[in-house]
Formats: sequence, structure tokens, C-alpha cells
Amino acid sequence: MPMSVDSRPANCKQPVLISFSGMDGSGKSTQIETLCCQLADAGIPVMRLAFWDHVAGLSKWRAAFSHKFLKSDGRVGEPGKPAQRNDKNNRAWYLILARSALYLLDAFNLRRVVESARKSDARVIVFDRYIYDQLATLPLERAAVRSYARWVLSFVPKPDVAYLLDAEPEVARERKPEYPVDFLHKYRHSYLRLRDVADLALIEPQSQADSQAAIVRRLLQCARIHGVSSRFSGSIAPA
Repeated sequence: MPMSVDSRPANCKQPVLISFSGMDGSGKSTQIETLCCQLADAGIPVMRLAFWDHVAGLSKWRAAFSHKFLKSDGRVGEPGKPAQRNDKNNRAWYLILARSALYLLDAFNLRRVVESARKSDARVIVFDRYIYDQLATLPLERAAVRSYARWVLSFVPKPDVAYLLDAEPEVARERKPEYPVDFLHKYRHSYLRLRDVADLALIEPQSQADSQAAIVRRLLQCARIHGVSSRFSGSIAPA
């Protein structure tokens, strides 16, 4: 029997906002697809947005710059078909400055996109990557950079649940062979530092089934999700 999602308590007027972050090869796409299918099967309207496609400013110019000047091939690596990416792994000082400016543009675009999405009929909005993934490319081991990150986060919409999918760098590279393992170790440390700055919900490295169960458990702890449907927990509770 389809669940009713027409009525929501007064304190749940806005859709539930969920984001998925993590380095390439952490399994985000699989987990997002699974969760969105579960929500849809439960009769809950879902809007799925991709940060690079729907939020990132000057995305075509940025991709062209990486390809022409940084000699990045721009392909998505697959097992047996490695790519030679040279973009976020390049941490030259001038690129860090440029990214810091571009991420401000992304932050303001993100506010606009979220505000627009909240006016839709969706009851749950799911982001494939978020501003967190942009900030994780910066050298967060530096106190000044962490202060910048906190400042940016102060004026972007905070998700009701912001997932950080962790992964062992070697395993992530096997799934998506795009960046050197030494960079992936640095990238992972940036995400873990950002976890403390932004209060992200960490999903530790484990099987896909265990990760999905952890994602559902964490979502069910969100008080606002129960405003979407009183039968939500019974519909997607993990086995």
C-alpha cells in the first residue's frame, strides 16, 4: 500500500536535505542510487542533484582549463582503464588561491540551488557531492585554510544529514584509477579533518550492504525525516 506523504507537521515544511561526500572510488554513486530507490519505493518524492552539474560555477571553463593547461585527460577511470587526472591533486599555490575564489562562487550558487529545490514537490533532496568535496581539495592541515572553510560553511545550507563515505586509498584507486595513491592518502586526511569542522556523518569502510545499513540507521536518527512520513522507518529500515 503506497504511503501518504501529503501531510507534514508544521515544523517540517521544508524537504529533508541529504548530501553524500567522499573521495573518488568511495562508493557514493552506488549508495545514492540505492537510497533514492528505497525512498521512491516508499512513495516519497526525491530530487537528486549533482554538485558539478547543478551547482559548480564556470564548470565548462574549469574543465577546459584542467584539460588544456594542467594536461588532465578528464576521463573517469575504471578498473583496467586508468585515467591520468591532474586537477584537484595539483596543489600549486596559485591554484589553491584560484580554487578558494571559485569555491565562494560555488557556495553562493549552492544557496540559490537549495532554495529553489526546497520550493519543489520533493520531500527529500539528495546531493551527489556538496561544498564539502570542494573544500576537501584544499590543504586543510593549515589553520588558516580551516578558518576559511569554516567561514564558507557559515553561509551555505547545512544538510540534515551530511554523509562522508570513507575508503582505504588503495581500494578507492582500484575502483577508480585516476589519481596517485599518495594523493589519495592526503585527500582522505583532508576529508577526515573536514569531518570535525563540518560535523559530517562518517560511514566507515565496509561492505556495500553494511554501508547502506549504516546510512539508513543514521537517516532514521534525523528527527525531520519522520515529518516526511510516519511510516518511513518501517518502509526502509535495514534488515
